[in-house]
Parts: sequence; C-alpha cells; structure tokens
Amino acid sequence: MRKTNTLKWTLSGLLIALGIVIPMFSPVKILLEPASFTLASHVPIFFAMFLSPSIALYVALGTTAGFLLAGFPIVVSLRALSHVLFVAAGSWILKNNHSLLEHPGKKQLFSFVIGLIHAVSEVLVVTFFYYGGGLPEANYTNGFFYSVILLVGIGTLLHSMVDFVIAQTVWAGLGRQTQKMKKALQ
Repeated sequence: MRKTNTLKWTLSGLLIALGIVIPMFSPVKILLEPASFTLASHVPIFFAMFLSPSIALYVALGTTAGFLLAGFPIVVSLRALSHVLFVAAGSWILKNNHSLLEHPGKKQLFSFVIGLIHAVSEVLVVTFFYYGGGLPEANYTNGFFYSVILLVGIGTLLHSMVDFVIAQTVWAGLGRQTQKMKKALQ
C-alpha cells in the first residue's frame, strides 16, 4: 500500500509539473482572448486519466494551483479548475471500461465526449467573466457568440481532441511501461 501511494504521489507531482511547464514555455501557442491554445498542454492531464481517477484529480487541482501561483489571469486559472469536471468523468469512464482506448471508434467517441464536457465547462467559466465585464474590450466588440462560443467552446473542443491524440500516441508508444505503471497502481 505504501509503495502504491508513493508511486501515485510521484506520478502526480511529475504530471503536475509538466502541466504547468508546458503552457509556460511551449513555443506553439495561440492566444485569441479569451481563448488560449497551447499545443500538448492537456497531455499530462490525459496521462493522469489513463493512470487513475485519483491521479487525474490531483493533476487537475495541482495545475490549477500552479497557474494561480504563476500569476496567470484568474479566468485562465478557473478554466484550469474546470478541468476537474472532464477529468472526473473521463477517469470514471476509463476505470469502468478498461479496453475503451484499444478501439479506434470508441476512443474517438470518448475523446469527443470528454472534449465536449471540457468545452462546456470552460464556456461556463468564460461566460461568467464575459457578463461580469471581466474580459478585455476586444471580446465585447466581437460579441458573445464569436468570443465565447466559437473561440472558447469550439476551440476548446478541437484543442482537447488534438491533445488527446497526442497523449494517446505517446501513451501507446510507451507500451509496456504504461502497463507496468497501471499494474503497480492497483
């Protein structure tokens, strides 16, 4: 039991660190406020989901704390906190459907469903700031539909699905190592 807890905390810490570092230093960023898209920024969260629900929740909460401590705008930090919703749903689905990631069609449907939860969660956060007057003026010039629904909603859905493919590709490339980690966590 102690070895399993140490492994969980170690993996969680490493994934939290990656989840904070990738958005800070990635050269592939698109910033269209209130939306921001950093390639592979969700990969650590997806890895955590593939490992276990508890690790996934630790990583979602840890990256949120990291964004707050790093001085990211509150809307960005709260968007990160909203990841708890899709992480909880996705982890639960994976825990109860062990072979889901082995079937291409099911894997894509899963990616879409959690991407949709991800997008709706972030839209809700940004909507609060939009109607509260907490976004840059350009967002109001472009209107709610463009700024929130298209950029944040559709953009997050697509970003989530792209990052899921990256995470799944790297996960599959690690092969036996990922299976050893999962087995050690049980």
